[in-house]
Amino acid sequence: MSQKFQELINSERPVLIDFFATWCGPCKVQSSVLTTVKENIGTDARIVKIDIDQFPAIAAEYGVRGVPTLAVFKNGQMLWKESGVHDVNTLTNLLKQYS
Repeated sequence: MSQKFQELINSERPVLIDFFATWCGPCKVQSSVLTTVKENIGTDARIVKIDIDQFPAIAAEYGVRGVPTLAVFKNGQMLWKESGVHDVNTLTNLLKQYS
């Protein structure tokens, strides 16, 4: 997964990574928000979910200490990272800013 993850974040278009856990209540809320964000941004950016229990090494590598944590990558660089639930407008505007 790590090699695939590297290829993913090296994209020319922004990639929003949702670090989540299946047992996390706020993560479920964030997931429904991201569905709407995806509709808003279309093909301008990608949204990828990473289960921290399945991929703990990736979560550790990027300093994920709590879930949900969202991070935006472009060309292999982390441009933004924050924990907690974020609203549709904030995330849509964030991704448009980087695309």
